Amino acid sequence: MGTMAEIRSENMKGTSLDIAAENRARLKQLFPTVFTETRNEQGELCESIDFEKLKAELGTYSDLFESRRERYGMEWPGKKEALHLIQTISSATLKPCRAESVNFDTTQNLFIEGDNLEVLKLLQTSYYGKVKMIYIDPPYNTGKEFIYPDNFSESLETYLEYAGQDGRWKDSQSANAKENPRYHTRWLNMMYSRLYLARNLLRDDGVIFISIDDNEVSNLRKLCDEIFGEENFVANIVWEKKYSPQNDAKYFSDSHEHILLFSKNKSVFTIGLLPRTDEANERYKNPDNDPRGPWKSSDLTRQEYRSNDDYEIINPLTGKGFRPPTGNSWGRPKTNIEELIRDNRIWFGSDGNSMPSLKRFLSEVKQGITPQTIWMRKDVGDTQEGKKIIIDIFGNATIYETPKPPRLVIKQLVTANFSKDDIILDFFAGSATTAHAVLDLNKQDNGNRKFILVQLPEPCAPESEAFKAGYKTIADIGKERIRRVISKLNTEEEGKLDLDNAGRQDRGFKVLKLDKSNFRQWQKLEPSASTERILEQLSLHIDHIDHQATSEDLLYEILLKAGFSLTGNIETGTITGKKIFSVSGGALLLCLEESVNKELIDAVIELNPQQFICLDSAFHGNDQLKANAVQTFNAHNMQKEKHNQILFKTV
Repeated sequence: MGTMAEIRSENMKGTSLDIAAENRARLKQLFPTVFTETRNEQGELCESIDFEKLKAELGTYSDLFESRRERYGMEWPGKKEALHLIQTISSATLKPCRAESVNFDTTQNLFIEGDNLEVLKLLQTSYYGKVKMIYIDPPYNTGKEFIYPDNFSESLETYLEYAGQDGRWKDSQSANAKENPRYHTRWLNMMYSRLYLARNLLRDDGVIFISIDDNEVSNLRKLCDEIFGEENFVANIVWEKKYSPQNDAKYFSDSHEHILLFSKNKSVFTIGLLPRTDEANERYKNPDNDPRGPWKSSDLTRQEYRSNDDYEIINPLTGKGFRPPTGNSWGRPKTNIEELIRDNRIWFGSDGNSMPSLKRFLSEVKQGITPQTIWMRKDVGDTQEGKKIIIDIFGNATIYETPKPPRLVIKQLVTANFSKDDIILDFFAGSATTAHAVLDLNKQDNGNRKFILVQLPEPCAPESEAFKAGYKTIADIGKERIRRVISKLNTEEEGKLDLDNAGRQDRGFKVLKLDKSNFRQWQKLEPSASTERILEQLSLHIDHIDHQATSEDLLYEILLKAGFSLTGNIETGTITGKKIFSVSGGALLLCLEESVNKELIDAVIELNPQQFICLDSAFHGNDQLKANAVQTFNAHNMQKEKHNQILFKTV
């Protein structure tokens, strides 16, 4: 029999659907940042839509928007430029790197090396609305760490130049010193654009966890309120990061950090319950041998006085009466208590003379524990545990100075209600703790969770232990950690029977690197480009494919920009003598041969893929052949429902 909880009915609305309110709610899901507070004609605060800002979100910047005073909300110098930067389209690509990958052809995991702003833009087409959870551990802005630049003229070419010359990077983009008058501004500009783009990648039931300390937690909370909507705030989790006090601290010894949790749409997010512990279950006993099993007692009183709930509860076995303590009242109506007594759910103590309490049965409670907002080091690890793991992997704690413990990320995965096949994104990957946590949790429950990690190839200082050990960049450290964790997990299972199908777990990762487009018409010039550079670019359009690009480079750029997963199944075959890539079970057919013919077009139509893409140069300027191909696809599509039509494209 279930618990007899108080049930309240929802008032039925006597009107038809409020279409305007429904449209506003939908708009808020798409553009939460355009909703603000203003006063109505009665002087009352009310929610309103900033239509000029909505235009800006859609890429149209009015004179009014550019010149007006900002309304209520978080503002700082450079915010408008940051919004422009978000809307600047990237023409870059992600080039595969087999040599640095593990199980390249079969893995569903990604490690992307590059500027995370550019990478987040590139992921929009293929991963929009597909990520269940994001965890990031960004720079805390303590005045010591590397902060991404807020120079809005920085380009892909600038990134590639810095990425190729280690010394120039640090010289040009130094730490964000607290004395800098743009101290908070630089940090906010970095975070705003990246969080804005990251939100698009989340599923409706997706969540984001962000580690931060006291330096920027207040600004980060306001920033997330604007980007995700303050109604989608879930919790500010306090993590006990260390145990020993820091006696040389000037004021307080910091023992904690914050983890802000926001949802994409709180109304459809269900919190994940933590596993019940033996300690929690031991609180349930069965002193009266109730057939419903163990239970624990719960107070029946309310800490306020209500005259209608001040009555006497009678023990039916002894006849003894009980009234609530002075100033209190019972928490339930008398009729409800009488029903609970008849159902043997009220406990009067072993001798029948104790104050009555409610019996709550273990069999009827949630099969898990609701997470609390304080996470203790004994449950999720601390910074010392993170360093010990780095020692276990690399033999040297100073290879990476500030690693999080994998147990901290695992608890986030559980709390996020992260299923065994979901995707997690970490675009400040650091030493790849997130990948380590995913691999560990998959081993524990035989899951197949997938990760996407993004890390800037930030150079390690020449005097650092990491550099001396052969790791030129932070990205190199992260990739090597994943390799070693995979190797350790595989070694531990050698010689064991695979009773849990652990052999089917994905223990690999595919390395991709941010680079300029392989197609020269997509290599956009800067506005300041010289006349000679423009003429050179025009001449390159005659032969529009980069001669250094491999067929695999071209394949992955097309997958990325056609909206296909970068980890989908890719098969190669031959049709009418032409090599064909078949992606996602034939949904996309791709031909990168130097020539195509009518026989190939006819054969492709017989296979009926969702898309067929080939090189524009494969027609060799034969407009008649190309026009015939277009007409052939059009004729086929006219006879089909829209979902069975073939999209034909050339690049």
